[in-house]
Amino acid sequence: MNEQRVHELWGHCHWLTVLAEQGSYTAAAARLGVSKAAMSQRVAELERLAGVALVQRTTRSVRLTEAGQRLVDQTRAAFEQIAQSFAQVRDLAEAPQGLLRVTAPVALARQQIVPLLPDFLRQYPQVRIELNLSDRLASLATEGFDLAIRHTASPPDTHVATLLCHTRSVLVTTRTYLRRAGTPQQPSDLAGHNCLHYPRPQERPAWTFEPPAQARAGLSREPMTVQVSGSLTANNSEALRDAALAGLGIALLPDFSAQAALQAGKLVPVLPGWTPVGSFADRIYAIRPYSAHVPRAVSLFVDYLRGALKTGFTPSAG
Repeated sequence: MNEQRVHELWGHCHWLTVLAEQGSYTAAAARLGVSKAAMSQRVAELERLAGVALVQRTTRSVRLTEAGQRLVDQTRAAFEQIAQSFAQVRDLAEAPQGLLRVTAPVALARQQIVPLLPDFLRQYPQVRIELNLSDRLASLATEGFDLAIRHTASPPDTHVATLLCHTRSVLVTTRTYLRRAGTPQQPSDLAGHNCLHYPRPQERPAWTFEPPAQARAGLSREPMTVQVSGSLTANNSEALRDAALAGLGIALLPDFSAQAALQAGKLVPVLPGWTPVGSFADRIYAIRPYSAHVPRAVSLFVDYLRGALKTGFTPSAG
């Protein structure tokens, strides 16, 4: 086999590996930045050269044959090594460069991550960021993300997790609402209020609060759970915050969603002595796949976020 044909086969085998990871011609073509027709043609050509079927095609997806899976298994490590070696050489450049693919939750990204990007990109003009805003937990390995920003108490132990900051939940509303509906003095009072809440799996929504510090010190109070109800349930903290800003009711939010409105005095804390627990995670992490080589752009971006977010989102009333 001549050298030119060997070079062609390497490219063909790489495309087959991507097809195996993505599970469909459409997704694989999008990952490689080529057309679906080109993807199909390349795989068909590889099958002709191999003299055996490598892919089983169905109307909805593709699966590798035994021969196709064996080829992918035997070449995947080589392609990963090539990618790592190239990344190491690229990082020898004076300035970090290349595409950094990041996925992050919608509300956290819009309110806290996006405002930080311009300064980072000005510092490193040869780095490009592709930001995917989604509350779905994307697979970093199969979807090609370099980094995930996650609001979680338990990062996956299959990845490398860097703690960016701590976060907490806050109970908020407007002064207008409190004048109209009254000010709760203890969690049980919330049963009589319009509580704007995030949907949870349990049958009836409930919020749990730890008592004020002085009560805990005297061992006289246990955490209190109260069932709540309201006219709006939303799986996005920005939506709940905006409804609270409109005077609709009392919302339980992550502090990063409430921070700006509290500092501006547009929202005020409710039950400030009580600490909401169990509704939202208390940490934000940057998560990346395990790798022998970490691209310099990834390391710099994680360090940048950790420095920018190190103080957390401590909100104060205006």
